[in-house]
Amino acid sequence: MSAAIEATGVRKRFGDVVALDGIDLRVEAGTVYGLLGPNGAGKTTLIRSLVGLVRPDAGDLHVLDARMPDREVLRRIGYMTQAAALYADLSVEENVRFFTRVLGGGDIEAALRFVDLWERRRSLVATLSGGMKTRLSLACAIVHRPRLLLLDEPTVGVDPQLRVQLWNGLREMAAGGTTILVSSHVMDEAERADRLGLIHAGRLLAEGTVGELLAMAGTDRLEDAFLTLEARAS
Repeated sequence: MSAAIEATGVRKRFGDVVALDGIDLRVEAGTVYGLLGPNGAGKTTLIRSLVGLVRPDAGDLHVLDARMPDREVLRRIGYMTQAAALYADLSVEENVRFFTRVLGGGDIEAALRFVDLWERRRSLVATLSGGMKTRLSLACAIVHRPRLLLLDEPTVGVDPQLRVQLWNGLREMAAGGTTILVSSHVMDEAERADRLGLIHAGRLLAEGTVGELLAMAGTDRLEDAFLTLEARAS
């Protein structure tokens, strides 16, 4: 399979803080890759590097066969940040329409139906619940049908039922050919990804399927595997 993301020796320091410490990562096209680790592990810095918002101090990043940053490639990427990038005084539909103009087009109705918000399209964002805002953020990220979707902690603060709906939707997108990189610190979401990368202190501790990681650590729980692999790395 071809790679949608290739990172080689990526390093980034903010003052005395080492955010990325020689990250090597390969995400195959058409797969769901879970980047798992605690807060402050480097997940957000890596994702922001992939879209050119952070410039690494060292290493190479290739996204969709282009070396980043590349403005043309950005039009083929969907990016959902941790904090909702929405305009509270605009309606649901107006927010998505704004992103279609920025990204060069898209199917607004399809995106809103995908996240089950078409019936609320005229509602102001300020009137939405937290879960609805999360779904709207996802609609804004996918309206242009990106080849690569980057999701930074998309299920934080989301109730379990909605979390399942979001993951079902992501699996549907992956089945249609979209590559998805999703960061999370929720270990029980891991089984929904095709492959996982365990990240801590800016380093990739290990990667593989859930079964491979459990076998690697000699445990039967992913959380225990993470702690075991972290101790070995230290």
